[in-house]
Amino acid sequence: MNGHTRTATSLLLLRLSVFVVMLVWTLDKFINPKHAARVYEMFYFVPNISEVALLVIGGAEMLLIAAFVVGWRKRWTYGAVLILHAVSTLSSYKQYLAPFEYSTNLLFFAAWPMLAACFTLYYLRDLDTRLTL
Repeated sequence: MNGHTRTATSLLLLRLSVFVVMLVWTLDKFINPKHAARVYEMFYFVPNISEVALLVIGGAEMLLIAAFVVGWRKRWTYGAVLILHAVSTLSSYKQYLAPFEYSTNLLFFAAWPMLAACFTLYYLRDLDTRLTL
């Protein structure tokens, strides 16, 4: 396997894994809107977000991640995923300051390698050629 093939395969695996996480977060808005509303209130300081608003946001996210996973308009879709995940990661700053306060806080640290993966995908988007449009 040559270097380009290895790079393209690695980037495909990164893209698919980021997609899986983003898909679950998006589906949460449809399947468990009360949980999604609590997340918006706690981390994004958006109180009392309606289920309709969550459905609209979820629909837009679903379109974005569908475009992302097929590599459509990489500059925009990869960039948007990077920004969304960066906001999500940085909005959880309190969890990073007290990682051992609650057992679930340690899971927040998994956001950092995913943020690096999102950056890598954006930065190397021209080399991400496997299974893209």
